[in-house]
Amino acid sequence: MKFLDTDIQPLGMGCWPIGGAMYSGEESLGYTKANDDESIRTIHAALDRGITLFDTAAAYGAGHSERLLAHALTDRPDAVIVTKIGIAIDEDSKQLTFGDTDPKRIIPAIDQCLDRLGRDCVDLMLLHDNKLAVSEAEAVFDEMEKARNAGKIRAYGWSTDFSASVKAVASRPGFAAVEHAMNVFVDVPQIQDVVDKNQLHALIRSPLAMGLLTGKYGTGATMQAGDIRASSNLVIEYFKDTQANPYFLKKLDAVRELLTVDGRSLVQGAIGWLWAKNGKNIPIPGARTVEQIEGIAGALDFGALPKGVVVEIDGLIGQDREAGAETEL
Repeated sequence: MKFLDTDIQPLGMGCWPIGGAMYSGEESLGYTKANDDESIRTIHAALDRGITLFDTAAAYGAGHSERLLAHALTDRPDAVIVTKIGIAIDEDSKQLTFGDTDPKRIIPAIDQCLDRLGRDCVDLMLLHDNKLAVSEAEAVFDEMEKARNAGKIRAYGWSTDFSASVKAVASRPGFAAVEHAMNVFVDVPQIQDVVDKNQLHALIRSPLAMGLLTGKYGTGATMQAGDIRASSNLVIEYFKDTQANPYFLKKLDAVRELLTVDGRSLVQGAIGWLWAKNGKNIPIPGARTVEQIEGIAGALDFGALPKGVVVEIDGLIGQDREAGAETEL
C-alpha cells in the first residue's frame, strides 16, 4: 500500500515497549523488560519481514526509543518514521511533562526529535495530545506546517480518538494521518468514517489491547511492578488491579476460535480483523522481542479475516463502540 507516496506493508512496529522506563512524577508509564540489544534485533527482524514503518514518540522512554531507532536504522534511510511531540521530556530523569503544546516550543521539539533520530526530515509528525482543544491544536499545526515547508517533516497529523477533532483540522494542506485506538474489543466506526471521507491514513494503536489479545495473560497472570499495565492510568481497563481484566478475558474466550481461523495465531487474527474492517488500516502493534515481531509479521501471510468471520466475532463479543479517549501514549 501507499503511505505518503511510499510503498509499505500495511503493518508497522510500535516502539513504546522498547523505550523502557519513563515517569510522570512517581507513576510509571513505560513497559518493563526492555533490552536495548534485543530491541535493535527486533527492529532488524521487522525489516527482514518487510515491515518498514516504525511508530515512536519523543515521550517513549523520554527520547530513548527515538535514539534506538536511529542506531538500528543507520543504513536504512528507506524506513518510514512516525514520531510525536506535545509531551515535554527530561532524558536524564525520564520524566514526562504533559500539556507541552505552546506554539513557541513546536519547532524546537521537532528539531530535537530529528536530532535523536539522526535525520534531516521525518516522514510524519503527530500531535501527541489526545484531548487538546481544537483551537490550541490549530496553533500547533500552524507551526508544523512551517516545519513542513522548511523540509523538516513530510506531513503531520494527530494521535487522537475524537472524530470531531479530526473533522475540524482534516482539510489542512499538510494534515495526512490520524493515529487512533481500535481493536477487536473496541470498534470505532465513527472516527474510521471521518478518516475515510477525508482520505487520511489510519494508524491503529492498541491493536492488541495492550497485549491482552496475544492470549499470554490469562486469569491469575500478574503484571510486573513498574509496567504501565500495572498502573491505574488506564482509561480502558484491559488490565485491572495488575491482572488481565476478567471482563475482556470473557470476550476473548468467546471469539478465540474465530480469531484463529485457518491456522492464525490470536495476534494474527486480531490484526486480520482490523484489515477486514478497512483495508487502509495500518496496525502498529508494539513489540520488544524478535519472537513478538515475527509473530506479528506472520499476519501478512494470512491477510484480512473473512468478512463472515468478522460478522460472527462482532455479534459474539458485543462491541464497546466509540469508547473515547484511550490511555495509549
